[in-house]
Amino acid sequence: MIRPALLLFLLAAVDAPAAPPSNLFDVADLDRLADVTEPVFSPDGQAIAYTVTTANTDADQQQSDLWRVRWDGSARVRLTGTPDSSEWRPQWSGDGKWLAFLSDRKIDPRSADASGKAASGDAKPSGDSSDDDARTQVWLMPANGGPPRQVTHMPDGVEDYAYSSDGKLLAVIAYDPGLPPGTTKPKNPPPLVTDRYLFKDDADGLLGARRKHLYLVDVATGAATLLTPGTHDEVLPAFSPDGRQIAFTSKREPDADRAMNFEIHVIAARPGAQDRRITSPDHTSDNPDWETRPAWSPDGTRIAYPRSDYAHWLDYAPWVLGIVDVATGKETIPAPIDRCFYKPRWSHDGRSVYALVEQSLVTHLARIDLADGKLTELDHGDRFDFDLDVSANDRVAVLGGDDRHPYEISAVESDTLRPLGDHNAFLSDKHLADVEAIHYASKDGTAIDGLLVKPVGWKPGVRYPTIVRVHGGPVYQYSREFMPDWQAYAAHGYAVLAVNPRGSSGRGFDFAKAIRADWGHKDVEDVLAGIDHAVAMGIVDPARIGVGGWSYGGILTDYLIASDTRFKAAVSGAGAANFIGMYGGDEYVREYELELGLPWKDRTIWDRVSYPFLHADRIVTPTMYQCAGNDFNVPCHGAEQMYQALKSLGVPSQLVEYPGQHHGLTVPSYLRDRLQRNLDWYGRFLKAESRQPE
Repeated sequence: MIRPALLLFLLAAVDAPAAPPSNLFDVADLDRLADVTEPVFSPDGQAIAYTVTTANTDADQQQSDLWRVRWDGSARVRLTGTPDSSEWRPQWSGDGKWLAFLSDRKIDPRSADASGKAASGDAKPSGDSSDDDARTQVWLMPANGGPPRQVTHMPDGVEDYAYSSDGKLLAVIAYDPGLPPGTTKPKNPPPLVTDRYLFKDDADGLLGARRKHLYLVDVATGAATLLTPGTHDEVLPAFSPDGRQIAFTSKREPDADRAMNFEIHVIAARPGAQDRRITSPDHTSDNPDWETRPAWSPDGTRIAYPRSDYAHWLDYAPWVLGIVDVATGKETIPAPIDRCFYKPRWSHDGRSVYALVEQSLVTHLARIDLADGKLTELDHGDRFDFDLDVSANDRVAVLGGDDRHPYEISAVESDTLRPLGDHNAFLSDKHLADVEAIHYASKDGTAIDGLLVKPVGWKPGVRYPTIVRVHGGPVYQYSREFMPDWQAYAAHGYAVLAVNPRGSSGRGFDFAKAIRADWGHKDVEDVLAGIDHAVAMGIVDPARIGVGGWSYGGILTDYLIASDTRFKAAVSGAGAANFIGMYGGDEYVREYELELGLPWKDRTIWDRVSYPFLHADRIVTPTMYQCAGNDFNVPCHGAEQMYQALKSLGVPSQLVEYPGQHHGLTVPSYLRDRLQRNLDWYGRFLKAESRQPE
């Protein structure tokens, strides 16, 4: 939840809390937040390029630009600044003189030849980036800044890419062309005809016969050669250090839509080459949802990657660090611990791998010795690391943050972190709320962890209205990271309770799989026990408790209000409760059938997980339902069904749909609107005045 924009007409509410003082975090501050991502070292380790995304309030859209900072923290400069387009995913050329990147900028017709390809001169952005002519392509610019040129000219744009070490080639992931060359685009889109088992995806929409394939692109000419034809998709390309091979992830079973296991393949970087699978089909290798591309060892003989038993256990199984020998396919797990590993990077000598390792409430950077599996954490404390990079001379940079600081890049030196910039320095002038970890036993004695945010200016002995936040996933967790909505709630006088119930990550396989095919049972018990614990601490007013979440957080909100009447207000975002009604309506048909079975064969399980809808008459909590209009992850009909049920029952309820949005909202004004509406809804039913205990 970051970066919204425009001043909005706010939902009227007599009991809504007054706006906090300017030195407290509030809805308007969402516009000022900068999201730092994608750090990547220059070949000599002297500089880092990265992406910064902010709110463009005039255009009411998020805007990404490229930045660069030197290793010593000096010369932090913005390299791009196109107000009508974005630039992201920077990659250095092997000689460090050029930066490749993705951009949705539009070509100035004056700089294009008759075929529509950019001429060798400057390509200038023009017009609205949402225009049909503004497809995402790979661009190239001098590393110190300067006019860029467009490199790729894929008809329907580029989804991902990798840059060879010699700077001559790109490995590009792109969709098959939607129209034959020379075909005039029709006034209205043709009907979608599909016979695919999996025909929906939140990012790509309705899926037809078109596939995402790997192309080899000549940087000098822009000429593209298809490397992987067929009825399958490729993702996550990565060049070998010598530039002769490309690793990627794909599924190659006869009916890949039904398959769950992704596998790593390699292919020679030349036209006509044939790819080969190097990982075992017995487990999932590098699921693209884990946002981790295959990592080549410096000598090009091995690849580090995440792997799991996803095909049977889905996300309940941890994603451990795997190493595969490229020539033989022999695989090893150097550190077989019951936790998730992310984004591996090799040391210069190839003897160790750096990775992010998730634990309860935190994720830290660690180094894994491949000889003995020893895992050494390189940073410590209450923080959440999100990305990293390692230079050829073993300099290490980590992207992470904590309760008071959004993600920033830091140099890892000895046992300390040295910040390389602060794109959210304005927060130092804000009085932010304190966050503390809590630990308690659930109903059956299971140990549960969570976080408690005290209202700004809280006083011992005073009980406060409280908002219980439940996270998505369900295999995810709340961590020690900056949460803008929590700070806004705390600034308005609320305590915030965030619990990681069973089903959450960070606690291992058994803890996560405890809710498999049994949603809304043990996780509900864990959340309710957390509320009882916070009440016993003397902070939470038991008469004024609200609850809310997004995605599985919205689903769990429905379970909670159908299971307990203590909640005085709820906000269920992108949720669902009637899962028979979701079958075929969202993108999870494979997961449903693997975890719940077929609805016409065993109604017992399906009825059990549909408890909030089938027992909606037990709900008395005023609830606002929210959803995104183009969401195929959890489509709007999940929220609409519950809204309709509560309306039929006479329970105060409201429905808010954000048009054109996918599962994660991106329009700044919508992000701001959502937070303000939440504040108003909770203020209407909880009232923000504190009261002394009776």
